Amino acid sequence: MSAGHGARVSPFRQPKAVWAVAFACVVSFMGIGLVDPILPALAKQLKASPSSVELLFTSYLVVTAVAMLVTGWVSSRIGAKRTMVVGLMLIVAFSALAGASGSIGGIIGFRAGWGLGNALFIATSLAVIVASASGGFAGAIVLYETALGIGIGLGPLVGGELGGISWRGPFFGVTVLMSVSLIATVLLVDRTPRPPRKTSIVEPLAALRHRGLAIMSATALFYNWGFFTLLAYTPFPMHLSIRQLGYVFTGWGALVAVFAVLVAPRLQGRFGTPATLYVNLFLLAADLAVIAVFTSSRSVLVVAVIVSGAFVGLNNTLTTQAVMLVSPVERPVASAAYGFVRFIGGGLAPYVAARLAAHFNVHVPFYLGAGAVVVGIGVLSRGHSLLLAAERAEQEQVAPGLYAAPPIASRESGPARPILVAVDGAPTANGVCAAGAELAIALGAPVEVLHVVETDVAMEDAVDAGSPDAASAAVTEHVEQLAALGVTAAGHVLRVVGDHGDVGRRIASFAEHRRARMVVVGTPRHGGFAGLLDASASAQLIRHAPCDVHVVSPRAFVGDLSAPGEAMMG
Repeated sequence: MSAGHGARVSPFRQPKAVWAVAFACVVSFMGIGLVDPILPALAKQLKASPSSVELLFTSYLVVTAVAMLVTGWVSSRIGAKRTMVVGLMLIVAFSALAGASGSIGGIIGFRAGWGLGNALFIATSLAVIVASASGGFAGAIVLYETALGIGIGLGPLVGGELGGISWRGPFFGVTVLMSVSLIATVLLVDRTPRPPRKTSIVEPLAALRHRGLAIMSATALFYNWGFFTLLAYTPFPMHLSIRQLGYVFTGWGALVAVFAVLVAPRLQGRFGTPATLYVNLFLLAADLAVIAVFTSSRSVLVVAVIVSGAFVGLNNTLTTQAVMLVSPVERPVASAAYGFVRFIGGGLAPYVAARLAAHFNVHVPFYLGAGAVVVGIGVLSRGHSLLLAAERAEQEQVAPGLYAAPPIASRESGPARPILVAVDGAPTANGVCAAGAELAIALGAPVEVLHVVETDVAMEDAVDAGSPDAASAAVTEHVEQLAALGVTAAGHVLRVVGDHGDVGRRIASFAEHRRARMVVVGTPRHGGFAGLLDASASAQLIRHAPCDVHVVSPRAFVGDLSAPGEAMMG
């Protein structure tokens, strides 16, 4: 929870370094749908079979999958910026070679190198944006998600427009755009420190021994089989021009972005992760079944492909969140293990789809894709109790007091209801605590200081806002300073996996559990469109809080715990 803010800061008012990385993210995410519009043209102009053309996806995704096992090993030794720069260099080199190639075999091989570069870039880009952003952690997430949405939405459109000129256009377009990003990143992004611990290559594979992580990864493998069958093979039976395919998949990409960023957190908050995943996977399987039955109907194909974007966006976000919930290992290790397994499914599906269509008929690949998603539902059910328990544990967790003084006796029977002060690691948290101290002294109430450690999920990636150890140290310091003023105080650190709005809902739940008299927070940092994307923690807290919420004025941040009265002035 960003509990100690000054005036509102736009997440789009960032240093040039952040914009350099965000632009590179846009281009990278464009690659998801960039080649879709040119697949039939490649097969025709290079005299290649559909199964050969589908190897563009297979080589790219299988290499990405294997690379996920080494990204942590590399970045923990050379740092996030250098890892990202190496990834950008590989993308520039191999996209240029793919565009200059004269054979389908050459393009397939160069797409594999492109996949290696993309894995290195994606594994570190979110962490670099968060480290470089001046708009706070939530602002960095907003910017990253915006880049993600723009990239996914524009990829097929750019691919269609450039592919309409030449099938080489999308490849050279990526080369030019990523070259600009590479130069800007090298010149503008500061060197990032190396992580305190070096990661082993075998850690992601070893992590798959944990049942919850293995089940969620296997679910993602079967889901990705259905998803990439749809994404990579539907351009062939549609029989549309390159530009028309670009427009269809642009609609698909727009729904992916909207449902991943805006809709998924709200559905998860209302219905829970397991229920939302079951329904969403069923709807995707049904969509694939419709495609299988009506493969010869162009209009049905177009509508079904565009609509599938909603299910894909929801699933990408919710599955990543589920992985972070059930995994007992560090987030980067869990992400690498999960990415390795799911990309294997995505990589094999397009090639198998083309082979099945050639040996049987065009309907069979989509029946198999629908069946794979149904199998994924069955696999998910095997981990239902684990996921439900992890979600319930997060919602019901009550951290022991890091410091607890004897309760203040109230005028009524029993201890006084506490004032809950929600803080984060920002320097302005002192002003929020000072306001809480002022209220506690006036009302004769104890104070409970709460710090929520966020793991924010941004579609298929996740990032930690801080460490529990740092949060514990900060809360302990606040509590000890409050106690020195004669205010009875206790401290708590909780963990939340989801979006920024989940933090506000979690604080409200904690306040209800502790029977808080009031919650004290800082002024929200973001508003307007950014606040919508950010799912403002403050807005969610105010909506769900069981008691009054006291929002501390930005002018109070001059106050500190040595003179709490100043925090309430003005």
